[in-house]
Amino acid sequence: MLSKRATWLVSALAFTSGAAWAEFPDRPITLVVPFAAGGPSDKIARDLAEALRKPLAQTVLVDNTAGAGGTIGSARVARANPDGYTLLVHHIGMATAPSLYKKLPFKTPDDFEFLGLVNEAPSTLIGRPTLAASSFAELRTWISENDGKINLANAGVGSASHLCALMLQSAMKSTMTAVPYKGTAPAMNDLMGGQVDLMCEQATNAVPQIEGKKVKVYAVTSARRLALPALAQVPTLSESGLNGFDVQVWHGVYAPRGTPPAVLARLNAALQTALREPDLIKRQEALGLRIVTDERLTPAGHRQFVEQEIERWSKVIQKSGVTAE
Repeated sequence: MLSKRATWLVSALAFTSGAAWAEFPDRPITLVVPFAAGGPSDKIARDLAEALRKPLAQTVLVDNTAGAGGTIGSARVARANPDGYTLLVHHIGMATAPSLYKKLPFKTPDDFEFLGLVNEAPSTLIGRPTLAASSFAELRTWISENDGKINLANAGVGSASHLCALMLQSAMKSTMTAVPYKGTAPAMNDLMGGQVDLMCEQATNAVPQIEGKKVKVYAVTSARRLALPALAQVPTLSESGLNGFDVQVWHGVYAPRGTPPAVLARLNAALQTALREPDLIKRQEALGLRIVTDERLTPAGHRQFVEQEIERWSKVIQKSGVTAE
């Protein structure tokens, strides 16, 4: 059996000819989502898979490999044959895992090729429906008066909601009790039921509950307000007093390290085409997501951005003292 290095060399040689370039891909491509089906990342990956089929002229499958905050699925792709047929769609966890996990089965960014950033998703600060506070100003007073007594739900250690909560507590200089759940759904259910007080959750999941008045919404975490009808009048945390607060959950596409340059170029070209597809843009905007159109859509820009995010989040995580197994 060939080693991974040997396999890469064979693949690289195979793709030096124009004929081989034209043949890729000649079979279905798999997008690995390191989270359970039905969540925000899964929805994004399935929309992206549909949009990629046309520019790649090939079937694109979605495979959910969940567990350990996204690290199991990520490790699977890192170990996959670097031929372009197994890719990873992952969120901000690619930048936070190096600081969160003591033993990580891969190295970010060493074990991956960067294909481009897909989108950015702001989160919302929401509370149980029985909270007396009606605005962020009132909520801030309530948090100050109850410091150390507040339960802050999240979808699990290392999840987007957990990371946002860490940044929130750091910015507010407050201490809250983190209550981790096994996923967004149970955390949201307990928030609606009043078992926990607050949650920092992606707009993708929060909007239906906000529209149904099942939770209270206090702010959005992006630097600017959102155009979604349910959130158009909701202020940002930055304008509410947490100056410069800007936390968004971004998603990117990755290939195993050593994937031939010709294949990477083909995949990036397809990704850029897919992200200009009007139907995909419409679907993403309906979820409160913004498609990336700047230099982060290039492999070099994507890599530079993730490296900056690794540095940014390492300070927050190290200060919190939180670790994951």
